[in-house]
Amino acid sequence: MIEIITNINNAVNGVVWGTFGIALLLIAGIVMTIVNKGFQFTRIGHWMKLTIGAIFKDKHVTKHTEKDNKAISQFQSLCTALAATIGTGNIVGVATAIVLGGPGAIFWMWIMAIFGMMTNYSENVLGIYFRRKGENGEWHGGAMYYLKDGLGGYKGCKQIGVVLAVLFSCFCLLASFGIGNMSQVNSIAGNMSSAFHIPAWGTGIGLVILSSIVILGGLKRVAAVTEKLVPFMAILYIIGALIVIIIHGSAIPAAFASIFKGAFSAKSATGGVVGYGLQLAITWGFKRGAFSNEAGLGSSVMVHSSSNVKEPVRQGMWGIFEVFADTIVVCTLTALVVLTSGLVDLGTGTMISENVKSALVGEAFGTVFGSVGPMFIAIAILLFAYSTVLGWSHYGTTAWGYLFGDKSSVIYKVVFVVMIFFGCTMSLDLAWDLSDTFNGLMMIPNLIGVLALCPLVAKITKNYIDRKIHNKDVEPMLSVFPEDNKEEE
Repeated sequence: MIEIITNINNAVNGVVWGTFGIALLLIAGIVMTIVNKGFQFTRIGHWMKLTIGAIFKDKHVTKHTEKDNKAISQFQSLCTALAATIGTGNIVGVATAIVLGGPGAIFWMWIMAIFGMMTNYSENVLGIYFRRKGENGEWHGGAMYYLKDGLGGYKGCKQIGVVLAVLFSCFCLLASFGIGNMSQVNSIAGNMSSAFHIPAWGTGIGLVILSSIVILGGLKRVAAVTEKLVPFMAILYIIGALIVIIIHGSAIPAAFASIFKGAFSAKSATGGVVGYGLQLAITWGFKRGAFSNEAGLGSSVMVHSSSNVKEPVRQGMWGIFEVFADTIVVCTLTALVVLTSGLVDLGTGTMISENVKSALVGEAFGTVFGSVGPMFIAIAILLFAYSTVLGWSHYGTTAWGYLFGDKSSVIYKVVFVVMIFFGCTMSLDLAWDLSDTFNGLMMIPNLIGVLALCPLVAKITKNYIDRKIHNKDVEPMLSVFPEDNKEEE
């Protein structure tokens, strides 16, 4: 039975994350870039000013809502979204891309991220525009809502929208136990055991206790934790990575040269058929980019939609920054740590080290920090993976609430927390494969909705630019619901 499930899963996974799925993600990013007139390029100063710049200058971005207000701040929504996206993929995924696709894979990872910025932007714009308040007073938004009310609003598409919304929610619910829970905590338990000799059951009990306190407290408590955890873990990792890169600074030009050379190399570092090297670099670069920032999967929009912001484009810009921070910053630093540490022959792109995944990055840190290097990576994976668990707990809760109602969401949360213990103590090879599949299956209904609604996203974007940049007196487009279509005071 397990063999049959594995074979079916491998077939589905091959379609979802093969040429078709990756091409669909890239096409969506290109289309959304075109219809929004290259917003991530032409308005780079504007979205930088209103995201990273606003964190330090605009108190409304970081200000918490009142106790009885279930919405969260813009900064909290970003941190909770980053909690789910900045995960083991930023360490393990990047190392895997370099081992299997060569240094050139990093270039194609950048390309996927650059276009993915606009896919994530579009998801967040639609998320705010179609969101609604749930039974518990929290804002609920995501692909299921713009599929049902957006795509379903087109003539003859009502049933299609409803079915796709339910499918997306089911895929999200299943993925939350896999990619968002068991696979993450299993990585934590493995690293804690190898680095600090802590038994898997001990890690499991500790994570269950911590998670019960946070997750059962609802979104505002999750957001309160992530807004402290995410900046801390990101800054800690960035500082550690920069130290390694600076000490190996003389290798930086060669590292970038190997990335650009490898991106267009027709032959792989291990030889073989001409053109195979280019195929590997593109495939692994695109895959790791998509897995890392999750742009196009419709996941992070579920927490971005809980923000207290009213402008869809304003939250859309946080989506651009999310992809920028996750892939262009954190993943690039991981790549440079590996490439500048002498573990790869930068002339040919051939691996010198025999290590793979987190062990490869740990070895790279070890060239500067010695035996502390692998321990540093173990701690980084603990923080990255656990933050992913917190972020995905909200995604699963949102999907559960859509399917079964908010009042029963405590059932999902309890099961989610219990599964953390089993994730730490079980062998999860099949769970990893299944979670990848369900995670990828979320992409298909989501991108159908995003592409179908691209004229609306372009219209909302133009409306924002006319009002906020060109100072034109036009009616705002803030929500599909008339009562919410009023500007912030």
